[in-house]
Amino acid sequence: MTEPKRILEVQTSYDAWSATYDSDANPTRDLATVALERQQFDFAGRDVLEIGCGTGRNTVWLAERARSVSALDFSEGMLERARARVTSETVSFARHDVREPWPAPDHRFDFVLETLVLEHIDELEPVFREAFRVLKPGGEFFLCELHPFRQLQGKQAEFTDPATGETVFVTAVVHSVADFVNSAIAAGFEIVRLDEWRAEDAPEMSVPRLFTLRGRRPHG
Repeated sequence: MTEPKRILEVQTSYDAWSATYDSDANPTRDLATVALERQQFDFAGRDVLEIGCGTGRNTVWLAERARSVSALDFSEGMLERARARVTSETVSFARHDVREPWPAPDHRFDFVLETLVLEHIDELEPVFREAFRVLKPGGEFFLCELHPFRQLQGKQAEFTDPATGETVFVTAVVHSVADFVNSAIAAGFEIVRLDEWRAEDAPEMSVPRLFTLRGRRPHG
């Protein structure tokens, strides 16, 4: 008989994973960084809200380019690692559940960046509405997520619990690409670009590992 998966809720999972998150082999995490860095965003003189900053791997890169970075994460374990890694005075960290109203005023940011978070969220539209609210006119919302095709193949965030050696699967929800696009449109975004991402050595016809979506808040 196949052993049932050990599945943990999101905060508990990432608190446990934080100890080994940076040292674990994780092609999804690494490809997400590549996808962000290849967007060619102009962060100079701009204010960025980073949703799901994790251990601060991307926060360091953003801090070198943006005027300010406000970084949020649900896991205190992850945030402890991020605070130790990023010492720039232009970066602030806060623990926050993205499903709740975001701790930012209207029209505060030029960019909202989200990486590998929404696979753990039941309802997408409230997240897109909050992103729209906190963005300045002309601001962009960038998201990078595990491709739903991979989720339909049974893939989800997982790690080895350093305390027990068990494989732990993080609670996940399957959304279609259409769900993301339609949630963005419903919130008021103009769709700028949608891309699918494979590792450089992956077969051309393999299922993409990630997809990215860019939406812009219209002027006026």
